[in-house]
Amino acid sequence: MSEFLVKDGVKNLQKPGEKLVTTHCCYCGMQCGMHIRVNEKSGKVVGVEPRYDWPVTLGKMCPKGVTAYQTVNHKERILKPLIKKNGQFIESSWEDAYDLIEKNFKRLQKDYGKDAVGVFGGVSMTNEKCYLVGKYARVGIGTRFLDYNGRFCMSSAAGGFMKTLGVDRGSSLPLPEFEHTNCLFMAGSNTAECHPTMIQWLWKAKDKGAKLIVADPRETPTARVADVHLDLKPGSDSALANGIMHLLVKEGYVDEEYVNERCNNYEELKAMVKKFTPEYTESITGVKKEKIIKAAHIYGQSPRSIVTFCRGIEQQNKGVDNVTLYTSMALLRGQIGKFASGVATITGQGNGQGGREHGQKADALPGYRKIDNPEHVKHVAGVWGIKPEEMPKAGVSAYEMFHEIQKENIRGMHIMCSNPAVSAPNLEYIWSGLKKLDFLVVSDFFLSETAEFADVVLPTTTWAEDEGTTTNLEGRVIRVRKVTEPVGESKTDWEIMCDIAKRMGKEQFFNYDNPKQIFEELRMASKGGKADYYGITWERIEKEDGVFWPCPSEDHPGTPTMFKEKFGTEDGKANLAAVDWAEPGETPTKDYPHILTTGRVVFHYLSGTQTRRVDFLMQQCPLPYIEIHPELASQYNISEKNLVKVTSPRSTMTVEARITKAIRKDTVFIPYHWGKELAANLLTNPALDPTSRMPEFKVAAVKLERI
Repeated sequence: MSEFLVKDGVKNLQKPGEKLVTTHCCYCGMQCGMHIRVNEKSGKVVGVEPRYDWPVTLGKMCPKGVTAYQTVNHKERILKPLIKKNGQFIESSWEDAYDLIEKNFKRLQKDYGKDAVGVFGGVSMTNEKCYLVGKYARVGIGTRFLDYNGRFCMSSAAGGFMKTLGVDRGSSLPLPEFEHTNCLFMAGSNTAECHPTMIQWLWKAKDKGAKLIVADPRETPTARVADVHLDLKPGSDSALANGIMHLLVKEGYVDEEYVNERCNNYEELKAMVKKFTPEYTESITGVKKEKIIKAAHIYGQSPRSIVTFCRGIEQQNKGVDNVTLYTSMALLRGQIGKFASGVATITGQGNGQGGREHGQKADALPGYRKIDNPEHVKHVAGVWGIKPEEMPKAGVSAYEMFHEIQKENIRGMHIMCSNPAVSAPNLEYIWSGLKKLDFLVVSDFFLSETAEFADVVLPTTTWAEDEGTTTNLEGRVIRVRKVTEPVGESKTDWEIMCDIAKRMGKEQFFNYDNPKQIFEELRMASKGGKADYYGITWERIEKEDGVFWPCPSEDHPGTPTMFKEKFGTEDGKANLAAVDWAEPGETPTKDYPHILTTGRVVFHYLSGTQTRRVDFLMQQCPLPYIEIHPELASQYNISEKNLVKVTSPRSTMTVEARITKAIRKDTVFIPYHWGKELAANLLTNPALDPTSRMPEFKVAAVKLERI
C-alpha cells in the first residue's frame, strides 16, 4: 500500500493523527481510485482523497464517490442481528439469529425439498463474495434457485456479447485508449450523470477532434455536447442500429476484408438491413432521416471508432438483440480488436463484471462456465470437492424467482447485497412475494426496503471493512483494501455464508480464514473458462495495479485488448446479427397514451439504499420527479412543480413535474432511486427478454393526471 501513496505523492495530504488507505470506490463500474482518511486513534473513517495516478480515473471523483465514506459510520448502520417478533425488529445475538435460520431452512427443506430455499445475490460485493454466493447456494444450501441483481443490470449485455463475440467482457479495450479514438457512438448511456468520471475521456477525445454521436430519447448532459443527437423513441434501438448499418453497407463503409475473414452471417445481415432505409428507420424511431444519415457518415468515415452502450438499450424485452446489433455496427467497420477502437458496455454496479462471471447466475458456474455442460460441472465440482451429480440444476432468473414464490416452490430465501423491493419491476407483485415467503433472511448494513420484509436481518460490513478484489468495466481485476474494522457486531458476507453453511451441515466445504483463500479457490474454479482468472494473484494485482482477464497463467501479461486475433466463439469468428425490429412489450394505447422511461441521476445510485442516507446527496436531489415536454404538459395543464399522478397498467405513483424541452414529446422520465410509494418501478413492465430474462425497465405505457 505504501508504494501507491509514495507514487501518488499523496503523503503530502496526510494530516497529523491520520493515515491514508488506498482503495477503490464502492459504487459504479468505474471503480474510481481513492485514498480513505482514517483517524489513527479512533480507527474511524473521516474523509477521502482522490488517487491521481489511477489510470482509469486520474483523480476524478463524482458526488457519490466523494461522500461514500460517510456511510461507513452512519447512524443508521445495523449493529446487531435483528429478529422480527410481533411485527417489530428486536436486537439479538448471532447465536440466536443463526439458530432461527438453521431451524427454518432445515424445516422448509425437510417439508418441501432442497429447492424450497432460494438465494438472491448482488454484484456490489467483491469477487470473492460473489463467487462464494454460488457455492453457498449450490453446496451450502443445496438449492437450484439462485440468481442475482445483476439480472436487472448487465444480463442483456452479457447475452448479446456471448452471441456475437463469444465472450462477455464489458469493454474490448482499456478506457485510456478512448482518448485516441476518432468517433464515439454512445447508445442509451447518460455517461455524464451515470459514470461521471468516464466523461473526461470523451472530452480528451473531442479535444483531439473526435466526433460524438448519442442515441437517447432525452437530451441528457451527454447528448447536449454531441455532434449528432439521435433522439429516438424508447424501444426503437434495433431499428436505429439496422438503419445505420443499412447506410454503412450502401455507402461502402464496411471493412470487407475484416468482415470476410473474421465474421459470419454477413450476407444475412445485408439482406436484413436492406429495408431499413433512412425513411423507414425514421418512421419507426422518430429520428429525422437527416440525422441518421449524418451519424452514419461520421461513424463510417472514422478510422478509429468505439461503440458504447448502457442500460438504455439493454433494459428492454429485446435488449440482447439491441446489443448484438450495436456490436455488429462495430464489426462491420472492422473496429474490434484494434487500438482505440472497439465496443463497450458501461457497467452499472461496482462489480457488475466480476459478479456475473463466477457463478451467481441461475445457469452459470465460475469462469463463465455453464451449469448444463457436464464437463463444466465436472471441473467445478472437482474444485469444490463434491460429486458432479450433487450439483443442482439451473434455476430461474431474478424476476422469475418471484413466480416460484407465488407458486410456493420457493418458501424461504436469503437475500444479500440487493434491494429488489425497490430495484425490481412491477413492485406490488414483488412485495406480495416477499410477504408470502414463510421465512426471509436479509443481509445488509442498512435496513433497506427489502430488509423490512425480513424475519431475520444480518448486519454486514461495508466495502471499507473487508479485503478483496473487484473487476471494473474494462475487465481489470483490482484490489479493494480494508480501511477500518467492522462497526458493532457486523460481519462480512463471506463469514455469514460460511457460518450458515456450517449450520446446514456443510462445514467441510467452507473452511476459509480470509478472502484471499477464497480468491485462490476462485482461480482454480475459473481455470480454463472463458473468464479465466487463474494467472491473477493478489500479489500480481498489487504489483501491476490491476490485471486484465483472461489471464490463464502467472506468466501471462493479461489481456487489455480483446479479440486481436480471434473471437471467443467455437470457430473464432464473430457472429453478425441479422435481427429485425419488433415492438416493445408494451406500446401506448388510448388508455395509456404515453411512454415512460426510467434511469439514474448523478446524485444517487441504484435503489438508493446508501445514497438516500447521505445528507449532501439528498439535499441535491431529495425526491423523484417526472420530466415532461412543455407541449405534453400543456395538454394536462401541468406547470413546473405541479404534482402529477402517473399510472401504468400495474400501479400508480405521484411525483412533482419538471417541464423541459430536453425530452421527446411522447415520452416522460422518472428516476428510480426511491422506494415504497415513491418507487418508479411500481410502474415498470416485467416483460422479459427471451435470452437474458432482463425486464423491460425502459419502456412502459402510462397516463398522466394533474393533481
